[in-house]
Amino acid sequence: MKRSALSLHATRMAALALALVTLAGCDTLNDWFASDRVNYKGAGSAPALAVPGDLTTTPTDQRYVAPPANLALGGSPQRAVTAAGNSTEGQPNAQDPLGMHIERDGDRRWLVVDGRTPEQLWPQLQEFWQENGFVLKTDAPATGIMNTDWAENRANIPDDWFRRTVGKVIDFAYSSGTRDSFRTLVSRGPADTTDISITHSAMEEMLTGQDKTSSRWEERPRDPALEALFLTKLMQKFGLTEAQSKQLLTDARPATAPATIDQSAGASTLDLQESFDRAWLRVGLALDRTNFTVDNRDRSKGIYYVRYADSMQELKKEGLLGKLFYSGNSSKKPGQEFLVNVRSKGETVTQVAVVDANGQVDNSSDAQRIVTLLHAQLN
Repeated sequence: MKRSALSLHATRMAALALALVTLAGCDTLNDWFASDRVNYKGAGSAPALAVPGDLTTTPTDQRYVAPPANLALGGSPQRAVTAAGNSTEGQPNAQDPLGMHIERDGDRRWLVVDGRTPEQLWPQLQEFWQENGFVLKTDAPATGIMNTDWAENRANIPDDWFRRTVGKVIDFAYSSGTRDSFRTLVSRGPADTTDISITHSAMEEMLTGQDKTSSRWEERPRDPALEALFLTKLMQKFGLTEAQSKQLLTDARPATAPATIDQSAGASTLDLQESFDRAWLRVGLALDRTNFTVDNRDRSKGIYYVRYADSMQELKKEGLLGKLFYSGNSSKKPGQEFLVNVRSKGETVTQVAVVDANGQVDNSSDAQRIVTLLHAQLN
């Protein structure tokens, strides 16, 4: 059954509400951090999409399969007690009395947890997303990549009189017309710290045609305020109070260094005026801000394995379009994979380049476009 104009109204209202949310001031942050602004738990799973006979199910890459529940990832460490009385996952110190802090680069923020390894924090991150109503699509502790499935924020559906009456019986029929997913990158930082970033992706269903009985999914911009909200919720999972987590977000420490283009080798590369540890994290965040998805990464080799991401195709594969009887071009092949190399040029300079399978700088037009995009994102 096609969506009606009433459902489109709900979608419009949700989009308007999200557009008004920014990180400009404390009042807006306080409004957004209200507990009723997100509700992914109430969203049921989409109907299963039958696989046509001419298609086969893609085999699961074992790199992205979570280890068995009984396989230790380093053990759950005993929490420390802060001077404020918190039982926290981080290790308090003079610089971080709560055992953690927030750093930022432009509108991107990430959590730094002191004295903990990615292996120690991974089980808590799994619990965190599951407790917030998400299914994990990628759960790869070996690479530090965790992706949620697409889910609907039921809090975006207007609570009007019709929904409060008739909607109590058929609430499942209501839809915000939006879907969200989140990527968590977990990296080993300097001085026994762990860096955790959360990146939001979004799609919106738009009605088409003169009679508005058809629809299509379109990408929406990532929402920095929603990313910040989940960072505060994660800090609370790790033992902080709501007030403490908001304060750490407000007091985010700037972590920026200029990126310059070097064309001396006959192809464009980037030079970052910072150490490998910090550059590795920032390049991963910059890739997340583009339409390139990090499929895998190898920190020991300084390689990010990326491909161009088509969010609508991913939504289609997840089955959310099944109820719309969507039929598209099934012969489209996965996007080409590129290798983004991060390597030290000295103690305070790190080079970023797109390389081929032999480790040589890739001078193709696509590779150089990635360098240009990274340069824009890192400055």
